[in-house]
Amino acid sequence: MVRPAIREDADVQSTDPPLPRDQFRVVEHRLSLDHAAVGPLPRVAVDAMAAVAGDFARLGSDAFEVWEELPDRARSTAAQVLGVPSDDVAFVKNTTEGLSFVASGLTWAPGDRVLVPDREFPSTLYPWLALRDLGVVVDLIEPRGEDWSLPIDAFVERLDERPTRLVCTSWVQFGRGWRTDLAELADACHERGALLVVDIIQGAGVVPCELAAWGVDAAAADGHKWLLGPEGLGVLYVAPPLRDELRVLEPGWASVPWRMEWDNLDFALDPTARRFEGGTPNTAGMAALEASMQLLLDAGIDAIAAHVAGLLDLAATGLVELGAEVRRAAQPSGRAGILSFAVPGLPAEEAAESLRSKGVLCSPRAGGVRISPHGYSTAEDIDRLVSLVAALRPAGGS
Repeated sequence: MVRPAIREDADVQSTDPPLPRDQFRVVEHRLSLDHAAVGPLPRVAVDAMAAVAGDFARLGSDAFEVWEELPDRARSTAAQVLGVPSDDVAFVKNTTEGLSFVASGLTWAPGDRVLVPDREFPSTLYPWLALRDLGVVVDLIEPRGEDWSLPIDAFVERLDERPTRLVCTSWVQFGRGWRTDLAELADACHERGALLVVDIIQGAGVVPCELAAWGVDAAAADGHKWLLGPEGLGVLYVAPPLRDELRVLEPGWASVPWRMEWDNLDFALDPTARRFEGGTPNTAGMAALEASMQLLLDAGIDAIAAHVAGLLDLAATGLVELGAEVRRAAQPSGRAGILSFAVPGLPAEEAAESLRSKGVLCSPRAGGVRISPHGYSTAEDIDRLVSLVAALRPAGGS
């Protein structure tokens, strides 16, 4: 199996960031360290959206032909980011829709069991909890330690309790950033007859991704975080064996092989993942997401991962020197693009709000302040953050 890797040899203080900084207007106005929430649109994405909007404004329905090849091009670009064949990629509104297509598309029997880690993001958990009224058993796996780690044995222990139909997990945990080894987890699931479905929104775009080689059965991600795309458009990967098990929940004209043949009312699903797309695409959003994903590929996601890892090491060192409590995986194999820290005596919400008032984009999550830089962030950005944290005062402090 191919294993995910993040190089640890990045010298972020002596090299230019892999993503061109001039693509990101946000740096003129904010210290942008919140990609685990909503990432800023790069100029190429804004220009792509404007081009689509301009053509539809000028050409009306003729613009459809101008952009007719966009879905296939964007699908191919997304496939490169995810490490999968393009035929296995569908565009969806968001991660929630993608996971729900799997959860509600499978045929369930009373007593079927699903395993999901506790403290997950709601969208990763709710599609499975909603199956309880069908008699599906949804069991939660408790994360371990201050970093909320989920080593493979935490899954295996629960898998070995009783037969399990499916495991769903985040690739990277949204609160404290733990990254699960998906290749090892897929092996453990498949050895026990379980499917592996993954929310990859906190990893895709900042960590090298090889879903097909790792053996993941299905995965979904919104485009508006690390992929640097707009809200309202995401990607769904479904491996062919699972695809054939899923009932298509929203069939439409785009779900069949003879798209655009309006008088052909025969119904047969497209053999590829396009069957899940149903109706008219979000063309402007797709153009923007395709442009942003190509920007990531041009920079090299492995280079982005190494750069971000170096930035977070700098941040961890500086924050610990201030006396802050840093919460992240002890080993690089459990890390991605997220670091959480707590300032003693200062509630996370208050600390994050104070930093945001000074122009720092960050979020209070899981009892700490969560930072999440990207491939255009710099060591100077981290130095500024540490200086601003040093100026924070605990409640009641002088």
